Amino acid sequence: MKLVLSLFVLCITTFGFAQVTSNDVLFTVDNDPVSAEEFIRVYNKNLDLVKDESQKDIDAYLKLFVNYQLKIKEAKRLGFDKNPSYLSEFSNYKGQLTKNYLSDSKVTDALMKEAYERMKYDIKASHILIRMDESEKDTLEVYNKLLALRDRVMKEGFEKVKNEVHNGKTVFAEDLGYFSAFKMVYEFENAAYNTKVGDISMPFRTKFGYHIISVEDKRPSLGEVTVEHIMVANNPKDSLFNPETRIKEIYKKINQGENFESLARQFSDDKSSSGKGGLLAPFTGGQLSSQEFEDVAFSLKEKGDISKPFKSNYGWHIIKLIDKKGVPPFDEIKSEIESKVKRDSRSSLINTSLANTLKKKYDVKENLDALPYFESILTPAFYNRSWVLPDGFKKDKLLLKIQDYDVTYNDFGNYLMGLQKVYSHREIPFKTIVEKEFKSFEESTILKYHEDHLEYENKDFAQILKEYKDGLLLFDLMEKEVWNAAVTDTIGQQKFYNTHKDAYVWQNRVDAIIASAAKEADIHKVATAFKAGKTSEEINTKLNTENEQHVIFTKGVFETDYQALPKNLELKKGLSKVYHYNDAYHIIWINEVIPSTNKTFEEAKGRVISDYQNEIETTWLQSLNDRYKVEVNADVLAKVKAQIQHQN
Repeated sequence: MKLVLSLFVLCITTFGFAQVTSNDVLFTVDNDPVSAEEFIRVYNKNLDLVKDESQKDIDAYLKLFVNYQLKIKEAKRLGFDKNPSYLSEFSNYKGQLTKNYLSDSKVTDALMKEAYERMKYDIKASHILIRMDESEKDTLEVYNKLLALRDRVMKEGFEKVKNEVHNGKTVFAEDLGYFSAFKMVYEFENAAYNTKVGDISMPFRTKFGYHIISVEDKRPSLGEVTVEHIMVANNPKDSLFNPETRIKEIYKKINQGENFESLARQFSDDKSSSGKGGLLAPFTGGQLSSQEFEDVAFSLKEKGDISKPFKSNYGWHIIKLIDKKGVPPFDEIKSEIESKVKRDSRSSLINTSLANTLKKKYDVKENLDALPYFESILTPAFYNRSWVLPDGFKKDKLLLKIQDYDVTYNDFGNYLMGLQKVYSHREIPFKTIVEKEFKSFEESTILKYHEDHLEYENKDFAQILKEYKDGLLLFDLMEKEVWNAAVTDTIGQQKFYNTHKDAYVWQNRVDAIIASAAKEADIHKVATAFKAGKTSEEINTKLNTENEQHVIFTKGVFETDYQALPKNLELKKGLSKVYHYNDAYHIIWINEVIPSTNKTFEEAKGRVISDYQNEIETTWLQSLNDRYKVEVNADVLAKVKAQIQHQN
C-alpha cells in the first residue's frame, strides 16, 4: 500500500502542472507577443549570474524583462534597427556566430583530441621546402629531388645541405626551433608529430610545395604556472621613490628573510592580487600580454623560487613560483582548442565533411555533363585574365539543385571568371581547373545555402542571434537616451549634485608618512628619530644600506581604509603608536587629519554622472510604460511559475 501511495505522489509531482508550450504567450507589448518559452529560457540562463536575490523572484524578474522588451519596442519605433552602423555590426556578428555552427561535430571532436595530445609536446625541427604550385599535378621530379636531399641530410647533416641548397626563392632550408600544435599548417604539423626524433620524413606536400622535415627533439610543453608577484607601477603615487629603487628595497627585505606575501600586501601596486599576497590565477605560455613576465615565470624551476627584480611594460616585478604543471585537462581548454581548430587549415577537413553530410541531407542533384561543357568553353585567354563567357553561353541551364534552390551554369561561369587572377600565366590543363573548381564551388554553395537557412533549421542559433540583435539595439538606444544624455547635460549634472550633495562625501583622511619594518626594534628606531625631529629622508639614509633594507616609507594623503594603514588607527596629529599587522611593524607620522567632508562637484563628478544616468533611466522607463500597453496573461504566468519551480 505504501508503494502504491508513493507512486501516486510521484505522479502528482511530475505531472501535476501543465508544461509551457511554444504557443503560450506570456505578455504582449502593444499586441506584439512575447513567448513564455523565451522568458523561461532567459530567466534560467541568467539565474546563476544574478547576485540580487530579489531578481530571482519570478514576478520581480518579469518586471525587468517587460522593461527590456519595452526598450526593444522603443528602439524599433525610433528606427535604430534600420541604422547602417547597426546593420553592419549585426551582420559581422552573425557571420562570426555562424562559423560556430558550420562544422561536422564528429570530425571536429577527433581533430580537437588529436590537437590536445600534440599540445602536450613541443617539436624542434628543420625542413627543406621546394616551392610548387598548389594545383600542379606533375610532382614526380620534385619528389625525387627531395628524396635525394633526404639521403644527403642523413649522410652529411642538415647544416651542410642547408648552406648549399637554400636560395630563399624556390628552395628553402630552415631551422624552425621549437613549435607545438597550431603553429604550422596542418599537413606540416602531421609530418612533424609523426616523425620520430632523429629521423627525417619522407617528402610530403602542403600548399607551399614539397617538404622533408628533420625532427631533432621532442620535449614536454611548458604547461601551466602559478605565481605570486609584487609589482611597483611605472607611475607611483608615492613621491618618495622611483619604481626601480622601491623594487630593489623590497627585494632586499625578501633576501633578509621577510615574508613575500606580507610584502605583497603592503607594497604591491597590483590591487587585484596584493590582498591575496600577490597570488595570480594560473596561466599558460602566450596567455598574458607581457612576454617579459611569462619568460621569467616559466624560467623558475622549484616551488618557492623567487626571481630577481625585472621590468615589464607595466612596471617592476618580483615573482615567486607557487606551482608548475603540464597542459591543463582537456575539458578546461576544450572551447579554446575548438576555436583554433576551426580557424586553421584543419577547417578545410571540417568543411568538406559537413558539405558531404549536407549534400545527402538536402538531396543535392548534380549535372555532371556541365564539366565537359565548361572545359570546352575555356580558352588560353583564361591564363592572361581576358577570358569572357562566350556568345550562346547556356547560362540558364541547371548545374545544381539544393532542395528548392537552383544553381545555374551562369553562377559557375561567373565563379570561373573571378578566378582568372589565381591562374594567371600558370597554364594548368582546363580539365584540372574545371574539376578542382567545380568541387570547391559545389562545397561552398552547399555551405552557403546551409548558412542562409541556419536560423530556420537550428533553434539554438536562432535564439542566440535574437539575443544579440536585441542587445545591440538596446545598447544603441541606451547610449542615446540615457548615457550620452547624462554625460552631455552639464546643467542637469550640477542640479542633481546640488540636490543630492550629502551622498558624496570623503571619508576621514590623513596626510601622513607610513614607516614599515619587519623587526620591532627597527620601527622603534624610526620612532626615536621622528621624535628627535629627523625627516623620513634622513631616517631612510641612516637606517638603510646598499645591502640591507630595514624600513620602507610611504608618503601621501590616504583615506583611513587605505591598505597600508591599520584598521584601528587613532586619528590625531603627530606620531602614532607602533602597530603590528600584515606580519610587519608600522608607525605613522600624521601631519594632518582631514575630517569627513562633502566632495566638490569635480571630485564627485564620475559618480554624479552615474547616479544621474540612473535617474534619467527611471523617468524614461515610466514614459515607456505610459506609451505602450503591456498585458500579462495570468494563466500562462501561473504555468511559467510552476515549471520554473519544478525545474529548480
